[in-house]
Amino acid sequence: MKTAAVPEPRTAAALAARRHKTETALQRVHEAIARLRREKAKVSVAAVARRADVSRTFLYDNPEARAVIASAMTEAGDRRTQLLADQDDEREATWRERALNAEDALKSAHSEVLAQRTRIGELLGRVRDLEAEWTEEAIQRITTENTTLKQRVRQLTADNRTLDERLRAARSNLRFQDRRVADLEARIAAPESAP
Repeated sequence: MKTAAVPEPRTAAALAARRHKTETALQRVHEAIARLRREKAKVSVAAVARRADVSRTFLYDNPEARAVIASAMTEAGDRRTQLLADQDDEREATWRERALNAEDALKSAHSEVLAQRTRIGELLGRVRDLEAEWTEEAIQRITTENTTLKQRVRQLTADNRTLDERLRAARSNLRFQDRRVADLEARIAAPESAP
């Protein structure tokens, strides 16, 4: 019968050296992942292999290295997803605010146009009522005021049109952002439902 052989001193030394080399490589892997996190760089097998100066085969074959990289990649993916969602929420809030501001400005322009038209009507009524009693200078002054008011109405109408176009653009952008948010929510929900 053979008994278990005691390893030779050279074999024991080789095994110890291999263990030490593996532990050193694992330490470099941990340091590389920590650096990638600090730099907010993408964590991948290739990036860790380059930074840790180890082979990809080592990363795939060593269970501890494989687990650390998988954990770092999952954590980085969660952070990126949250960052994208936060940015989209911020953009959506900005577009929504712009749309509301455009609507307020449009309402204000409509009110101003209506007030100017009312004022023009009142002035035209006064001109007709008092036309016979007025001098040529008074008629000229009222005609000038009327012309000025008409120019103001044209300007307000143009402003109204511009604000209306901005409102339409803001609403279109808001619809696009809503679709973008829905798409991102679907992407976020998709990995959770996958096994």
